[in-house]
Amino acid sequence: MNIVDLHVHSNKSDGSFSPAELVHLAVNKGLSAFALTDHDTTDGLAEAMAEAKKLPKENSLEVIPGIELSTEYEGKDIHILGLYIDYESPSFKEQIKSFIDSRLSRNQKMCENLNGAGIDISYEKLLEAFPGSVITRGHYAKYLLEHGYVKSMNEAFDRYVGDRTKYFVPREKITPKQAVQFILQADGIPILAHPILYHMSDTRLDTLTRKLKAAGLMGIEAVYSTYSHSEEWKIRKLADKYDLCISGGSDFHGSTKPSLELATGYGKLVIPEEILINLKKKKRMEYELTDQMNKTDKMDNNKPKIFFVDLDGTLLTKEKKITPATLEALNKWTAAGNKLALSSGRAIDSVKEVKESLGLSFSGMYLIGCNGGEIYDCETQKIVSRISLSMEQVTLVAKTAKEQGIHCQTYTDTHIISPADNDELHVYQRSIHTPVIISEDIMSPLDKEPCKCLAIEIHDKEKLERFRQSLLPFTEGELNLLYSNDKYLEIFPASSGKEVAVAKLCELLDIPIENTLAAGDASNDISMIQAAGVGIAMLNAKEDVKKAADIITATDNNQDGLAPILLSYLP
Repeated sequence: MNIVDLHVHSNKSDGSFSPAELVHLAVNKGLSAFALTDHDTTDGLAEAMAEAKKLPKENSLEVIPGIELSTEYEGKDIHILGLYIDYESPSFKEQIKSFIDSRLSRNQKMCENLNGAGIDISYEKLLEAFPGSVITRGHYAKYLLEHGYVKSMNEAFDRYVGDRTKYFVPREKITPKQAVQFILQADGIPILAHPILYHMSDTRLDTLTRKLKAAGLMGIEAVYSTYSHSEEWKIRKLADKYDLCISGGSDFHGSTKPSLELATGYGKLVIPEEILINLKKKKRMEYELTDQMNKTDKMDNNKPKIFFVDLDGTLLTKEKKITPATLEALNKWTAAGNKLALSSGRAIDSVKEVKESLGLSFSGMYLIGCNGGEIYDCETQKIVSRISLSMEQVTLVAKTAKEQGIHCQTYTDTHIISPADNDELHVYQRSIHTPVIISEDIMSPLDKEPCKCLAIEIHDKEKLERFRQSLLPFTEGELNLLYSNDKYLEIFPASSGKEVAVAKLCELLDIPIENTLAAGDASNDISMIQAAGVGIAMLNAKEDVKKAADIITATDNNQDGLAPILLSYLP
């Protein structure tokens, strides 16, 4: 099991290890990631991240850019962690500078107070004793101990630098809510740090958590070095109540917290990597929700919206059905006056067969086949747009396929034309029930130029890829060669494509692109997803499809993935 530590301090605040030393300590502890979360400063992040890049591959380590902000709430010192912050942004740097300026003013006043007690101390001497550090009360305590004014760190806090001593000067602090919003503005994940340490009543802690959740809090530190099992359970329960991710950290400081170790705390701490993975998912989902809301604001509510949706792996389950929840969402979508376009690599005749077998008869429904090559109006029962291959292109593709032993088929309006009755055709026919014409020369039965060819290789993906590569020198700028799955290579005109169908149908219906949604799972869906106002990738989609999308569904095509997103765009 991989482990992480999401709350760690360096000597850039009040820890004793340099950022670079922490990187090597983390490797020795077997961590896969750690967050450097110094108090009110990010000065150590560049050093730690640079050091991590020098590590060999077998010792790879993620350094998470973080910070721990000190805030005040009802007279208590409350800490808010920020993970994955954009610490290089100008606005973030400006705000951090104001924190440091406030700390500087407090430190100078505290030195004056301690001088009045007969202690030879100045801010300059503190900087000299702890070079490169942001001075905290921990540094004062160390200085007093090293110069013989106290016999322990605890005595230093009890007599000179603790909250209740006459020498302490409080620093002007922001509120926890302001800290959460500040971290969100820096694209970070805000987390309430070690809530048990605040010694609040259950009611007060619940109220604080509720308020911070409303401000955008994403996580709460439920796994921590000093927690008992009952305390951890209490915070986990609070996280569940407010739909927060749990976080975990040792709060490692080095020698300033003796016997507390990185990764393991006081010996029993374990923070599984799953905690970090869930935090990343939370951040992605929050970003997508915000982006979704922004895109919704750009839609023209005086005009209908249109939903372009791929069939296999997207709208359809693995049994080639539509889940009840998704069907209900489509009903509500079209009942509100919006349009629906089934968009597939299949030929139009096969898309019609899917529509009829599922009993889909929505008003304002269109079928897009051959990867955008044909658009069919279900109400008029007419093809409203068609883009085809030339006979020369089909001849070249068929000849090259035959030479390389690749099955390549094409289509009439009503039939598949296959060069042989073989395994590839049989696999294809498991889900596509279009009638077949067997002809070794697939050109012979064609009565007009087809919209696409399909190359199929069921055993050797590399063989299919070699075929694709061999076509590139002859077809660049003329043909699209895209996979609809690992076995199928779609071959269609460069002037066609699902994105072309999006633009064409919007033009015909006078619907702005901003009012379009498009969902898919395969490489031949990418152009459609990118062209639409809102691009949706299924959870089960290929990684390149997810990267192209604005939204990734929370569940896959078998588990109502599309339904909640579609419904969210209804009034």
